[in-house]
Amino acid sequence: MAPEQTAEAASLLRNFERRFLAARSLRSFPWQPSGDSVTLSESTAIISHGTTGLVTWNAALYLAEWAIENPMAFTHRTVLELGSGAGLTGLVICKMCCPRAYVFSDCHSRVLEQLRGNILLNGLSLEPGATAAAQHPGHNTGDSESPRVMVAQLDWDIVTAPQLAAFQPDVVIAADVLYCPETILSLVGVLHRLSACREDQRAPDAYIAFTVRNPETCQLFTTGLGRAGIPWEKVPQHDQKLFSYEEHSEMAILKLTL
Repeated sequence: MAPEQTAEAASLLRNFERRFLAARSLRSFPWQPSGDSVTLSESTAIISHGTTGLVTWNAALYLAEWAIENPMAFTHRTVLELGSGAGLTGLVICKMCCPRAYVFSDCHSRVLEQLRGNILLNGLSLEPGATAAAQHPGHNTGDSESPRVMVAQLDWDIVTAPQLAAFQPDVVIAADVLYCPETILSLVGVLHRLSACREDQRAPDAYIAFTVRNPETCQLFTTGLGRAGIPWEKVPQHDQKLFSYEEHSEMAILKLTL
């Protein structure tokens, strides 16, 4: 392929990612660091590896901003993140919001490998088992400097309510996981199982952030929530803007009552 053809193909791919997938390479952001920092390794091989979880998406940045502005939603609580991807949102919450424990989760093996590397890259220690917090709830009550951190491989289609209950989540979050009908239906299913996994205690709060790519996708999600009996409300936009999003990217966060 001629050099000009290679450059044109690369430009087309970047435009496709930004306009339709809402993904953006972190190195392209006009960073203005202040306070603590997050170091992240990403991979642009989302096509060859067959997964979109190797890069950071706009809604993950949007949810991270909201978390920094609303730290009490996570302070001294156990957080379960669905579809953690590269891990930016969770790393921000771990460093800025003082959770008791944080469970990163994803399904793809390549994503999980990169995710573990990013966690260690940021000076956090990984628990040996995904359910370690549930087995030792007395350890780290929120007074320690760092939360207990775990990585779990979760397939939304087969994970059971008892397996989800073992994490004992107080908060459930997900960012930019609404991109195809099959994934949306799977997400609604796992949220429905989470709503029934703590009958003897307060149900976890849930925050789902997404890029509004088309109204039909959003409608499918909210309709699915209604059928599952899960009420929701839109979270007001936060004031703090730390990241530069692509033009015309509309973001939203829904708070669910599980």
